[in-house]
Amino acid sequence: MTIIELTPPTVEPLTLVEIRAHLRLDTDEEDELLLALAIVAREHLERETGLVLAERNFRLCLDDRPADGIVTIARGPVRTVASVTVYDGEGEPQVVDLDGHLLDGEARPARLWLRALPEPGRSMNGIEVEFSAGFGESGADVPQTLKRAMLLHVAAMFAVRGVVAPDAQPAVMPPGYDRLIAPFCRRGL
Repeated sequence: MTIIELTPPTVEPLTLVEIRAHLRLDTDEEDELLLALAIVAREHLERETGLVLAERNFRLCLDDRPADGIVTIARGPVRTVASVTVYDGEGEPQVVDLDGHLLDGEARPARLWLRALPEPGRSMNGIEVEFSAGFGESGADVPQTLKRAMLLHVAAMFAVRGVVAPDAQPAVMPPGYDRLIAPFCRRGL
């Protein structure tokens, strides 16, 4: 299973106003750095939890049709499924009809059931599912606990900004961060 990000986020969950207020900054001199740190904090949180905070589009590539007929999507919450394509042995795409499909986009992982999913003809990446995922179109849709964790993370990275470059972040994790994100993490055995 491979997940490819098709579009970047149009907005970040944290605004400059929120970050400046949290850091008690009155000037806009550090805005470029703050925006870069907010992106690092979002990306790190998304890796840790498997969640998509800022809504965007993805493509899930599968090698085989699932035995139980249910496609699992590790990134979520899944908002919509745009298309499902199955490739035959010659590499020709066949678009799957989405009428009657069932999507449980809030499940972890999200689940998609399709009425009729043909067997792919190629052995690798024979099935492609294009979907949008994220909490919503603005940062206001992201749970406040996750936003608080991101603000703590940005503050910690901002505190070591002279020692660690933004492209080398995250280099430090603030106390309490793990407790804030723990309810949102999927841990495997």
